[in-house]
Amino acid sequence: MATTTATARAGIKTSAGKSRAALSKMDTYVWVGLDKRGIRMKGEMSTKSASLVKAELRRQGINPQSVKAKPKPLFGKTGKAIKSRDVSVFSRQLATMMAAGVPMVQGFEIVAGGQNNPRMKEMLVDIKTDIEGGSALNEALSKYPVQFDELYCNLVKAGESAGVLDTVLDTIANYQENIEAIKGKIKKAMFYPAMVLSVAVLVSAILLIFVIPQFETVFKNFNADLPAFTMMLVNLSRFMVANWWLILLILIGSVFALITVYKRSEKFQHLVGRFLLKLPVIGEILRQSAMARFARTLGVTFRAGVPLVEALESVSGATGSVVYNEAVKRIREDVSVGHQLQLAIRQTGLFPNMVVQMVAIGEESGALDAMLFKIAEFYEQEVNNAVDALASLLEPFIMVIIGVIVGGMVIGMYLPIFKLGAVVG
Repeated sequence: MATTTATARAGIKTSAGKSRAALSKMDTYVWVGLDKRGIRMKGEMSTKSASLVKAELRRQGINPQSVKAKPKPLFGKTGKAIKSRDVSVFSRQLATMMAAGVPMVQGFEIVAGGQNNPRMKEMLVDIKTDIEGGSALNEALSKYPVQFDELYCNLVKAGESAGVLDTVLDTIANYQENIEAIKGKIKKAMFYPAMVLSVAVLVSAILLIFVIPQFETVFKNFNADLPAFTMMLVNLSRFMVANWWLILLILIGSVFALITVYKRSEKFQHLVGRFLLKLPVIGEILRQSAMARFARTLGVTFRAGVPLVEALESVSGATGSVVYNEAVKRIREDVSVGHQLQLAIRQTGLFPNMVVQMVAIGEESGALDAMLFKIAEFYEQEVNNAVDALASLLEPFIMVIIGVIVGGMVIGMYLPIFKLGAVVG
């Protein structure tokens, strides 16, 4: 009897697996048809066969003229990589539709149909197929851990368990939008000086490789000793012209080696993280950003009903800083053995007294999530102010650097001309 029951269960599971596989085997068809007025219409439809496309079109009052399978790319998947901003927009769209009473499967169909990125569309269709096959939303999302991390899946799971998925999705959408805004500010703070300095280096290289050799030809006709600064530039130019390919190779190799070591070595990541946090202005922005992301992520997970220890486990990878990620792991260990959150935060030595005191007040009053949101809002505003101040502070500083580098080369090239003019005079 037990054997018969096991066989029946295996048969049911196999049948379910086949039905899910059949659901996932859908092709995209491009169709052209005429409506009742004779106006030509066209579009795309994902289904199992061309006959189903024609049947659906006729049901909608469209006379199909042509239905063809959409050609597949020659070299694998096309489309851009799925970015965190794409996931943020998807979360907002799905939350809006579910709040309006649209069924989840239909919501996925609508969002997937509006995607321009084939990879994003394929992912959403696959998730929809899993849901139709009986999977919970958090289980379907967990198949894509790069796009939907542990934090995202835990929040969705909590929302599904409590029956407030639409509210939780709205919370996730708000959270992701805030985090994306902070990331944008950090990128702006790092990109501007890096870009300007890169342009300065490029201009200097062009002067050394192409411009200074022309001046050197002129200087040979002077039959006079060149100033020491000019000779230094000429020798540097000769070296650059003779070995530019070697210098470029070393630069590319160094960058590649640093990225590889950074990805594989936790010690190196920690070293770089601590170095960045100690930089004069950039370090403070990164520190404030990490605290804002920590507070907002913990506040969102705690408000969604995730237990504090599990919430801290999800938060440990969301601060954007290796140093703070390690600190959150230590906080989780302390809380898991019974310490108060405010005491565990204090022990790290990375959070200011204001954060510790506000967390303590939140714990005592039973409003920890509200206090965490206040901390997040404060530091997000601090990041905004710091980035704006950094832009205005760096602009004159960078202009001085460019002026010294480029202006120094120009002066070095014209020194022999000034010297010759003085002799002639």
